Amino acid sequence: MPLEIEQKFPLVDAEPLVVRLQKMGAEKLDTVQQCDTYYNHPSRDFAVTDEALRIRQTPTGAHVTYKGPKLDAVAKTRREIELPLESPESWPELLAALGFGEVATVRKQRKRWNLCRPPFSIEICIDHVDDVGTFSEIEIVTNEAQQETAQEAIAQLAEQLELKDPESRSYLEMLLACPNDT
Repeated sequence: MPLEIEQKFPLVDAEPLVVRLQKMGAEKLDTVQQCDTYYNHPSRDFAVTDEALRIRQTPTGAHVTYKGPKLDAVAKTRREIELPLESPESWPELLAALGFGEVATVRKQRKRWNLCRPPFSIEICIDHVDDVGTFSEIEIVTNEAQQETAQEAIAQLAEQLELKDPESRSYLEMLLACPNDT
């Protein structure tokens, strides 16, 4: 079972992090706009069960993603199933017909870096999330056998990058907690 293991940190200024990433030899990848629309199950509340179902759209394609309940409180560790979508414009109608309700859409600009720390390829992102703020995420996708080692690698890298005050909430949770400007 593939696991996504990540930790998120608020950023006041992203530039010092970029400098540290460059000094470590991280490879700068792309910058992408992501639009994540989240849905709730018709017979169980994903906010209660700590699950997520989303459709992510980017300029290069779309995916539907299911994220299972968090398996760890320190680094956010969850089962993740992600499938490409050929017709993302049809999915909201399909999900509505099945009783799924749209919860909210999280829009962000994601700047991505990769750092090779055997046995892992670690993705480090700087996310500017509309109506929420700027954050850094450190993520490793691995299997259950390497879960503990991956969590330790993320903690060590966060310390080396001088990232503090981890945020355990998802961007969706933070967006829903923001007061509405009406």
